[in-house]
Amino acid sequence: MNVNYITTVSRLRGRWLQVNGTLGGARRAVSVAAALILGGVVLASPAASKDTVVVLTTYHDDVVGPVVKAFETAHPDIAVELVWKQGIEAFGDLSKPDQSGIDVFWGPSLSTFPALRDRGAFRAITVDRASIPGRIGRQQISDPNGLFEAYEVAGYGLAFNLDRLKERGLGVPKAWRDLATPRVAGAVGLPIPASVGFSPALYDVILQSEGWERGWALISEIAGNGKLLGIGGSPTDLVAAGDIAVGLTIDFYPMAAAASGRPVGFVYPARTAFLPAHIATTASAPNAKAAATFVAFLLSRPAQELLLRPDIRRHPIRPDAYGKIDAVFANPFAPADDITFAYDADLGRLRRGVISALFDAAITSRHQRVAALWRAIHDAEAKLAAQPNPKYSELLAEARRLAGSVPVSAEAATDPARLARIKSYPSDIAAVWNAELDRAHERAFALVRRVGADF
Repeated sequence: MNVNYITTVSRLRGRWLQVNGTLGGARRAVSVAAALILGGVVLASPAASKDTVVVLTTYHDDVVGPVVKAFETAHPDIAVELVWKQGIEAFGDLSKPDQSGIDVFWGPSLSTFPALRDRGAFRAITVDRASIPGRIGRQQISDPNGLFEAYEVAGYGLAFNLDRLKERGLGVPKAWRDLATPRVAGAVGLPIPASVGFSPALYDVILQSEGWERGWALISEIAGNGKLLGIGGSPTDLVAAGDIAVGLTIDFYPMAAAASGRPVGFVYPARTAFLPAHIATTASAPNAKAAATFVAFLLSRPAQELLLRPDIRRHPIRPDAYGKIDAVFANPFAPADDITFAYDADLGRLRRGVISALFDAAITSRHQRVAALWRAIHDAEAKLAAQPNPKYSELLAEARRLAGSVPVSAEAATDPARLARIKSYPSDIAAVWNAELDRAHERAFALVRRVGADF
């Protein structure tokens, strides 16, 4: 089934509905009038005898299509009406008094679900915690009070091109730190968090795993080896094309690419995390019974097993849905040693904006200088390894600290007052940050030059 999202006229309250037929399989929205002109397409109108469930989703057709088809097969008495919005738009619609007539909110939007919960936007969902634990180890993935449930989880890791790694005499990386070695310089792709939606969480996984200061130092050093990827610069696509050897990414993109025969591998590095997409029933759902049926189906074992399809490749939140899986597609409920840790989603939500802003200031806006600084440090360290000297080792250690530092402490990154100032005065804050970063990098270069003068 191809689910199409068509923008309707105002008398239909701006809702996006399914239509009969397809418009070339396109996902873009077009007006109803244009749809009618293009192909005589008419809006699907549920039969009078059917119940309706109105579902607002941030997913695209690759996930929605198979799931809705399976639901309609299992429940032919319920018609599904789909509304597609981005997370920030969904927040606005679901914050209205009537919640825009929406029954179910479904999709990957880490910040939106907790924010809506805090506004009283959801009603509790009853689930069997024996089958649906709502957590991975010590990591909470569902709301503790059942106001929203995890629907699937995705892990963060490394897409790789084995041929490109072999050309450099390298094996498959096993840890984030493996990308900081000079041997992969120029062959790593890093998504820019201000431009690529999944990447603020990716970098927060590294920051929580390593600690704030060590994490930023590691991200900076990897960036010194890499290419920065903005809108349209998919790490998976560049790895598949052989333009880079390794890309930091979320798992389902490279896994789907590999399933289609593209030359992409994927590995979960030590101490990564799996983060959830969610589903919730709205507090004022007009079709509460149909909504409960839809949510229960999506959390059922048959629907969860659909996520394992090669063209979807998402991780179910039911441990009993995994069955036989290949070695690459990890089971987060039975991970290999040291693969995961207890990621704090609330902390990640607080820091999302400041992580993007700091990455832009410390890396994106000065990437050439950052790369030159890390090259200089690596060169000096190579010379020092051949002629050890404790004094110079201390100087290079300080140069490393300065090169990887950021002008915001871990405490400040979660301080509401400071975060509010960053949001209210971005230009002023950026000027202060840039001055601090300039001073730190100049001092780091000076220390490296002192070491280099004696070699």
